[in-house]
Amino acid sequence: MAINWFPGHMHKARKEIKKIMPQMDLIIEVLDARLPFSSENPLVPALRGDTPVIKVLNKRDLADPEITAQWQAWLEKERGVRAITMTHNQRSEALEILRLANDMTPGHDRQKSALRVMILGIPNVGKSTLINTLAGRPAAKTGNEPAVTRAQQAIKLPENVLLYDTPGFLWPKLEPEACGYRLAISGAIRSAVIEFEDVALFAADYLLQAYPEQILARYGFEETPVDGLALMDGIAAKRRFFRRGGVPDLHKVAEVLLNEFRAGKLGRMSLETPAMVERETAEAEVSR
Repeated sequence: MAINWFPGHMHKARKEIKKIMPQMDLIIEVLDARLPFSSENPLVPALRGDTPVIKVLNKRDLADPEITAQWQAWLEKERGVRAITMTHNQRSEALEILRLANDMTPGHDRQKSALRVMILGIPNVGKSTLINTLAGRPAAKTGNEPAVTRAQQAIKLPENVLLYDTPGFLWPKLEPEACGYRLAISGAIRSAVIEFEDVALFAADYLLQAYPEQILARYGFEETPVDGLALMDGIAAKRRFFRRGGVPDLHKVAEVLLNEFRAGKLGRMSLETPAMVERETAEAEVSR
């Protein structure tokens, strides 16, 4: 099942961002450290030109640290890009972004004009929380549901920085197809538009392959399930999630598996690696 979520306000946000991006001195893009490629906005490389970009891999504490290091190196292969990692609501780390902004815009005289910075991020990636941390005050709305920010706003930061906040949005077609699943697993896509069992089965298959020991430890298995469906059936048995007649309640299992992944209860896990993404992208090109 291909997963897409592109309501009207996202289409409007995309048009506005495309219009004002050429006026920016610097771009900050907030990524999910567990899925940096899938959470990266395709508008940025297409429109930024020579504008420098800081890629912030947020939720570092939830991601596999070895894979996060691989992603930092991979992202910085692109000219004019610096990649840093962050955990939730750490002001000292957030202020490092402003220091890095100074280093990346050496020719800008802030005595004459404000440094214009655009901040981008997919829904539910922690962009608004980062803005509030940078500003030192509640300057942007936050929430557990994706797509809280609906309109652009300009926020004054110290040292004559003008930060342009933008609504979090996805894109009309999420590809490769696996990207849509990873975004759904992370919570970037509104729950009402996804099939929980389908998304959880994708997660179960991947996590069982990539992090078998952590999965076995979390759910108390003595032997490794043969596949994702067997894992979900096993979780139903362990947690006693059954419907009438003893049928495993896979919807309940799906909710638990996804929520526990998002909360970090399964351990520090990443949903993609640079090598995996390069392979998937190549395969998608061939199939076109």
